[in-house]
Amino acid sequence: MRFWSKFMVILMGSLLIAAGTNFYLVPYKILDGGIIGIALIINYLSGLKIGLAIVICSVPVFLLAWLKNRELFASSLLGLLSSSILIELLSPLQYHFLYYFELGPVSSAIIGGFLMGSGLGLMLRFKASTGGTDLLAQYITRYFPLNVGLIIFMTDFLIIGAGGLLISRETFLHSLFTIAAGGVATGLLTLKD
Repeated sequence: MRFWSKFMVILMGSLLIAAGTNFYLVPYKILDGGIIGIALIINYLSGLKIGLAIVICSVPVFLLAWLKNRELFASSLLGLLSSSILIELLSPLQYHFLYYFELGPVSSAIIGGFLMGSGLGLMLRFKASTGGTDLLAQYITRYFPLNVGLIIFMTDFLIIGAGGLLISRETFLHSLFTIAAGGVATGLLTLKD
């Protein structure tokens, strides 16, 4: 795939992830799984910028990618940076969006999860990712015949479980809807032909 085509796919996927994060999850303190979920926990507890937390938390996984698969490392680095930057760029628009679209936490969790899962699935389908647990899941599928969406769902469940303990029971319950919707979207977009 040509660089510009792949770049456009990564940009579109990152935009879906950023919109899902800022417009649907953050207003209700809902979590996603993976590195973004860990970054959201850090943001909710400390106020650290989500994009920065994503970059910091992704360092160990990117070291593994650098050692094992340099091509995946390069496209994932581009996905990581574009999604982190777009999350920060869309953050100030959050309140304008909420002024026009007022949804409850359950609807927001489902829509946000579906948008984020679609962004991730789109990138994975074209051999890119945002790094984090999706990069780890791609690595695991080389050795175990599991769907990427299933692996991501399992790691997401562990992360939101920890977030539910640290933040609130409601956060955990709403986040279950997020990872379920995200897992479905990612799984559908990464099905093998």
